Amino acid sequence: MTNKKKIVVFAATLLAAAMLLALLACGRNSASANSGPPAMPAAPVNVAIAAQQPIPIELDAIGNVQAYNTVQVRSMVDGVLQRVLVQQGQDVRAGQLLFELDKRPFEATLAQAKGILAKDEANARNDQVNAERYQMLMKEGVLAPQAAEQQTTQAQAGAAAVQADRAAVQTATVNLGYTDIRSPIDGRAGAILINLGNNVKANDVNPLITINQVMPIYVQFTIPEAQLAAVRAGSGKGLQVRAFVPNDSTPAVGTLTFIDNAVDPTTGTIRLMGTFQNRDRRLWPGQFVNVQLMLGTDQHATVVPSIAVQSSQQGSYVFTVKPDGTAAMQPVTVARTYRQLSVIGSGVAPGDAVVVDGMYRVIPNAKVSITKTVPVDAGPAQLAQTPAAGTAGSGSAQPGPGARPAPPQRGTNPNAAQPKAGQPGRSAQQPQGQRQ
Repeated sequence: MTNKKKIVVFAATLLAAAMLLALLACGRNSASANSGPPAMPAAPVNVAIAAQQPIPIELDAIGNVQAYNTVQVRSMVDGVLQRVLVQQGQDVRAGQLLFELDKRPFEATLAQAKGILAKDEANARNDQVNAERYQMLMKEGVLAPQAAEQQTTQAQAGAAAVQADRAAVQTATVNLGYTDIRSPIDGRAGAILINLGNNVKANDVNPLITINQVMPIYVQFTIPEAQLAAVRAGSGKGLQVRAFVPNDSTPAVGTLTFIDNAVDPTTGTIRLMGTFQNRDRRLWPGQFVNVQLMLGTDQHATVVPSIAVQSSQQGSYVFTVKPDGTAAMQPVTVARTYRQLSVIGSGVAPGDAVVVDGMYRVIPNAKVSITKTVPVDAGPAQLAQTPAAGTAGSGSAQPGPGARPAPPQRGTNPNAAQPKAGQPGRSAQQPQGQRQ
């Protein structure tokens, strides 16, 4: 066989092999197109059934504790501080002696005023006797009327001098009393700002000591002006105010006693004050506390676990499970939160199944597998999936990679303490274990 024929046979063989490979590839593509993509497995999820429950209506705020009365004790007279009879931080009673000034100058002034009074009283009595004698002589025609009138005027001047002397004695007595500096109220003494032996000025700029009355005590806070109508409507019933001290889950309970007469135009808020008996002295002047104002109860609130509510650029939403086992992304409006529950204004009806765990594997309109149905008010441990489901990568709420962070504790986010205008109720930032 010549070389030319060999080349032709080799080219024909390569062409036949290429055609065979092309046919095989077309067969495989056709089989793949006929079979379609592999089906996605159903995502395992836990669900809760939306329920209708009576939920308290609360307003949350950050409050500041203020003393019921505050008195800055100052001296009314000049003098040398001779005795200090109070200790810093001591409880004092109204009328209790706190400081004592040197009394000797004031005692001398009082004695002098009394001496002048005694002298003028004697002169006044003599002038009065002479005036009466002159009047008798004038009637008998022995004395001229002018002399009698002069003596009468002198007697009246002596009586006026006696009145002035008595006022001077009273002033000296009062000033002597001011050397004993007493507490005007029951309360708690602060720091002593002057030491023994110093010269005290009357009505000095710096007080000797400050006394705060802490039983009862005020808590001042502000709320949005949009909530004013609801507060005023219930103010006649004596609305309850709760104050939560940091690191203490038991609230102090008081009563709303003050609504300011004007809204602050710069912030759009109005100032309120609650009065607390504070017998256990958990509230202290100047302290910041978390405040709850109880407005009433919503008897027909639709609630879901707060962990079911997700956020996106379009707003809040939940995943609901349809009767056919598929998941749907349902936009919702959250009116407020209460403990671990979210009160739904629209988007979910009682009886709807909402995903509370495993939502990070859910694809809208895809199949889901319900692992567990939990109560709507279940705790975090019940909401989480079982270990088997968690190992399947369902996005369990237990701590671990991809887990949903726990709600922040009370007092960690002051900006979340105020409810949004037009949305009555509690802030979304709530503690998990403070009011179970």
